[in-house]
Amino acid sequence: MTIREFKMPDVGEGLTEAEILKWYVQPGDTVTDGQVVCEVETAKAAVELPIPFDGVVHALLFEEGVTVDVGQVIISVETGPSGGDAEEAVAAAAAPAAAAAPAGSEAAEEAAPEARQPVLVGYGVSTASTKRRPRKAVEGTAARNGTAAPAPAVAARNGTAAPAAPAVAAAPAAVAVPAAPAVAVPAQPGGERPLAKPPVRKLAKDLGIDLASVVPTGDGGVVTREDVHAAAAAALAPQTVAPVAAAPAVAAPAPAVQAPAVQAAVVQAPAEASARETRIPVKGVRKVTAQAMVASAFTAPHVTEFITLDVTRTMKLVQELKDDPDLAGLRINPLLLIAKAVLVAIRRNPDVNASWDEAAQEIVLKHYVNLGIAAATPRGLIVPNIKDAQAKTLGELSTALSELVATARDGKTSPADMQNGTITITNVGVFGVDTGTPILNPGESAILAVGAIKLQPWVHKGKVKARQVTTLALSFDHRLIDGELGSRFLADIAAVLEHPRRLITWS
Repeated sequence: MTIREFKMPDVGEGLTEAEILKWYVQPGDTVTDGQVVCEVETAKAAVELPIPFDGVVHALLFEEGVTVDVGQVIISVETGPSGGDAEEAVAAAAAPAAAAAPAGSEAAEEAAPEARQPVLVGYGVSTASTKRRPRKAVEGTAARNGTAAPAPAVAARNGTAAPAAPAVAAAPAAVAVPAAPAVAVPAQPGGERPLAKPPVRKLAKDLGIDLASVVPTGDGGVVTREDVHAAAAAALAPQTVAPVAAAPAVAAPAPAVQAPAVQAAVVQAPAEASARETRIPVKGVRKVTAQAMVASAFTAPHVTEFITLDVTRTMKLVQELKDDPDLAGLRINPLLLIAKAVLVAIRRNPDVNASWDEAAQEIVLKHYVNLGIAAATPRGLIVPNIKDAQAKTLGELSTALSELVATARDGKTSPADMQNGTITITNVGVFGVDTGTPILNPGESAILAVGAIKLQPWVHKGKVKARQVTTLALSFDHRLIDGELGSRFLADIAAVLEHPRRLITWS
């Protein structure tokens, strides 16, 4: 049997780790060259990883939610002639047990080569620095519920495979403390992965509960949040009734009658505590965003200027473009014309499109515009950019914006799409916010915040009328852009939006 290992690749430039979001295969599944086996999240984006060879999955070395260093083996695949037999993969997981046979025996000699294989979870020569959540509470829950040890495939994946002897020794603990009837159902048969939605999986992970030991009550055997809370309560309850376990066996039934009330009190206590504080691990996109914002705020000297303007004519043009049959099927919105206005203003003030080279102590003027669009996603704030936006027509810019937003929402933005940006737009107006003082995306010269567009009283042609008004805020790096240049740039953007015909006359 030939075992090939697939290591966590560097899916970005210089990234050192990635979190496994989801496995698409399980031990025993057949895979082919180029098939996607898992989805991982780096500090920049979520990426799907294809396997580079054919075979049968031998073992998954890390669980979902674990952060793995680049270069660590994450999956092993059997590629030998007998690679179609999933039972061999399960049998191989038990090979280290044979190493305990007396020295000199034939069984020990046959098992020795298998014991040296570094592909079995919990054995071998792995030096991974990745830390996993302690599973003592989970093991205790399984013992109290009377559930069997995990199936070989799950045990191999979790690194929790244990000899048979300790499992027998744990049996008295299940007799000493009465278990709640609702938790007395065994885990998923055959080592199958329990069915549960991602939020439920996260809840179970945070509470230290093994989903394989939770009794599903949802339709189709799906584990619900209530099931996880019930399992957590059952795990905590024995701590309260532990003194009773030391009493004679005859006296045990009496306290068992009060167990539900005690269990309810235990459940209520964690609920009250969790309502006061919630700790959220900072990792992935949120982690790199936090680091980048701190570095930007305390490296580039920020200046922010504001301008309030009448965009009634631009809003009318947006509606006219929506009705134009030549633009049918395109997404036409105020952001599209704001982006076009920024590009026109950059053409009139090319010195704003630059970056600062700290090592060379030089200003690098860019003759292209990679226009960044700040996007709020479930994984955090990201800033993908439209490459060479200055060369695109209005229709091409509309298509690029639509694709950028859709890709960001799906979490599929690639690291390349977020690199080499020059100037960014952040639309805080969609949240009803009037304006703000945005922080520069690292390496860029400026960022424009667009506030909410609202009907407000405005002096128009000598009379006070209700007009569509918004406020723009421009933050820029004062090493690159001085006050005069920044003011001209912002004023030109406003001038285009006040009189959108300048999109033609200034182009």
